[in-house]
Amino acid sequence: MSLAPACPHCAAIGSSRVPSRRFVITGLTAAAVLPVAEALAAAPAAAEDERFMRIALAEASRGDFPFGTVIVRGGRMIARGHNLGRTNDDPTAHGEMVAIRRCLAKHGSSALKGATLYTSGEPCAMCMGAILWCRFGRLVFAASVEQLATKIGQIMVSSADIAAKTDFVPISITGGVLADDAMKLFAK
Repeated sequence: MSLAPACPHCAAIGSSRVPSRRFVITGLTAAAVLPVAEALAAAPAAAEDERFMRIALAEASRGDFPFGTVIVRGGRMIARGHNLGRTNDDPTAHGEMVAIRRCLAKHGSSALKGATLYTSGEPCAMCMGAILWCRFGRLVFAASVEQLATKIGQIMVSSADIAAKTDFVPISITGGVLADDAMKLFAK
């Protein structure tokens, strides 16, 4: 039996290749089969997610804006960061960027590949771009872009939307872990 390409993308790459799982998921997302929040719920939280998210939330409470991040590799925290944008007069010093820079300085870029990044709020477009370029294997966030927009100005692009347009970097995304606790930080 021949696997005939069902879409133009598959035809372009040849009928001998089966579409990747990412391509299928991207197609479903683009077709708006499920709202983004429901699609993210499909990536279940791991048992250790709450433990590391609590550390990210504690880190967030130390920042000049409540974004805190923890980077985990092999079940061990290898870097952390919180928002320092106002403190350092640096609009790129988001919690995710601070943690990534600290990890790079201490461990190099290879430590980020396949690691998990936990963050108190769904990453903005800049941070999500960095997460993808660093080739993290997994992103776990607390409050979603939609939730954050009720409290702060936010670029209204979800992490899933950005990841769907970056099919050369596979990443698993889990959202909503301790979201209510995170939102309390944004209410202050």
